[in-house]
Amino acid sequence: MSKATERAAPFLRQADDFAVSVLEGLSRPKKSLPCRFFYDAQGSALFEDITRQPEYYPTRVEVGILTANAMQMLEGALGETVLVEFGSGSSIKTEILLGHMRRLHAYVPIDISESALIDARERLAARFSGLNIELLLADFSHPIELPPELAPRPKLGFFPGSTIGNFVPAEATRLLRAMRETLSPRGKLIIGVDLKKDVRQLVAAYDDANGVTAAFNLNLLARINHELDGTFDLQAFRHAATYEPFEGRIEMYLVSVKDQDVWVAGRKFHFRAAETIHTESAYKYTIEEFHLIAQAAGWTPLRVWKDELNLFSVHELVAP
Repeated sequence: MSKATERAAPFLRQADDFAVSVLEGLSRPKKSLPCRFFYDAQGSALFEDITRQPEYYPTRVEVGILTANAMQMLEGALGETVLVEFGSGSSIKTEILLGHMRRLHAYVPIDISESALIDARERLAARFSGLNIELLLADFSHPIELPPELAPRPKLGFFPGSTIGNFVPAEATRLLRAMRETLSPRGKLIIGVDLKKDVRQLVAAYDDANGVTAAFNLNLLARINHELDGTFDLQAFRHAATYEPFEGRIEMYLVSVKDQDVWVAGRKFHFRAAETIHTESAYKYTIEEFHLIAQAAGWTPLRVWKDELNLFSVHELVAP
């Protein structure tokens, strides 16, 4: 058993969370599935492919912001600092920060994909000799407790990719509050936030011409088939992405193309033609809107870094 698995035993004992969440979501009048379940091994690989699509601006723009401003973002990070990344995935963006943190007590990537954690550790260990990497297999949307030997040290949180946009504002506030508790005492958080912009550009980022986002969305049904004895016909569903202006968010759906019955874990679910499964929301903010959410969670917003086209922002939050 790997160190990540050992530390995540309570999390792994809740593996049926996937089954419970899927059955509950498909039983609702308006069917939905939590977006956190996108990221099995195949889903994680597909998401990395999404970030390379020309329409998907967030990754390349955020990388540019991090590259240009990493030294400022790391001001005050001492040799005893612990870098904690929430939803680390491949840890590609983290390399930008690590390249400037020659003195670091430990890097703690937190993710629900053990394969992603292990792959990232192997790559980072090869590049950063002597880096202490403490894998933590966990769902960061729940309260996170760091290993006791790390908890008292000063901590720098890293939450890139505008993942905060996957949470409704009230949930985002609760999540940021939980992160503040995890990073206390002496905590700071560097967080990526996607900005409001032209609707056509937003929708294209979630519905690329090569169909990678569609494959990513449909892979959730393939995962249900594989892990929960599902009978979803992936050809009988299509991907859809729309912008909801009142809420200020992108909404992703899987749309049934016909009347059909699907079995999951021994239960039958009926889908009407054109009936949808909501799989993800991605909120977009102005800087002022995000600052209000951060302040409601007990953070003090300080600096903000943006690109020249105002597509994306990276925020510095400190615990008062």
